Amino acid sequence: MNSTLRRTVVVTTAVSIALGLAACGKAGSSNASSSSSSSSAAGGSQAIGLLLPENTTTRYEQFDKPLFEAKVKALAPNVTVQYANAGGSAQTQAQQVQTMINQGVKVLVIDAQDSAQIKASVQAAHDKGIKVVAYDRLAQGPVDAYVSFDNEKVGELQGQGLLQAMGSAATASAKVVEIDGDSADPNAADFKKGFTTAVQGKVDIAYDASGLWKPDVAAQKATAAFNQLGAKNVAGVYSANDGMAAGIVTSMKNAGVKAPIGGQDAQLDAVQRIVAGTQAYTVYKAYKPEAEAAATLAVDLLNGQSITSVATATKTSLSGNTVPSDLLTPVLLTKANIKDTVVADGLYTVSQICTSDFATACKAAGLQ
Repeated sequence: MNSTLRRTVVVTTAVSIALGLAACGKAGSSNASSSSSSSSAAGGSQAIGLLLPENTTTRYEQFDKPLFEAKVKALAPNVTVQYANAGGSAQTQAQQVQTMINQGVKVLVIDAQDSAQIKASVQAAHDKGIKVVAYDRLAQGPVDAYVSFDNEKVGELQGQGLLQAMGSAATASAKVVEIDGDSADPNAADFKKGFTTAVQGKVDIAYDASGLWKPDVAAQKATAAFNQLGAKNVAGVYSANDGMAAGIVTSMKNAGVKAPIGGQDAQLDAVQRIVAGTQAYTVYKAYKPEAEAAATLAVDLLNGQSITSVATATKTSLSGNTVPSDLLTPVLLTKANIKDTVVADGLYTVSQICTSDFATACKAAGLQ
């Protein structure tokens, strides 16, 4: 793995998980499911609930869920993982939390669709003596532990990546279009803060809007920006993640905008766009250490053990709760280090990246 990461990770399972990964996920069922290596966990006495926010972003179903389940199974074979995906609905997620509370789970691991709206659900779990781990996004309320990446650093890397891609065009008067994430996600504010810190005074943020983490919304906002500013006047585009970047790239092509764009999450289609030159960079946040840290925290809390060996930092939520945290280090991914990051970690194979549509570009990039 890239030496800048805090953990050395050899992802031995992710290759098989990644097979069949689509360029853009589809919003799926929000129904709960469970997995367990033993039926003795029935009734919730040894159950952990995993609640993920949506599956438009490919990472949750393809990576986070199976990696989390595998680590729980390795640490505690008799523990059941009850799973639910909110399908992008905060209301659905609240109902799913209540269902798991009623089923008697002892620990909830929640990636909040809306960090503020989930507060009442977190409080309800806390009142029942259920431990809560905030996953990837810091939920409000009495959370017991949090695992994510240093999200301001993510934003800083995005800003650095855009400035590098713009090169000599990065001047104080150069117009940049900024498409942020959903304000309901506290990470979006951290990304924005980090990005602003990196580019302030170096370019002109001429248009700033939220894409709500939705590719179609991001594409619409980008089109509005190009119409307002004029396609030839756009020198760079910031997309808060790769999913939105996919929509924005289409808008750029339709509008005739020739400027660098970057994202984050290192989705397969984004890596392919980087190879092809239609996306300049992404930010790689290794899924395996994040999912495994969450699973370790959940099992330790389930067993009443100390979490200080994992949660070595703290983070204060918008509700004022100071939460023991594990904050991992992200990596800027460009064409130059694809081999050293997602390929070296086994996240994707060269053959997955270099399909027939990208074969020529892959050869030019030294991947084949």
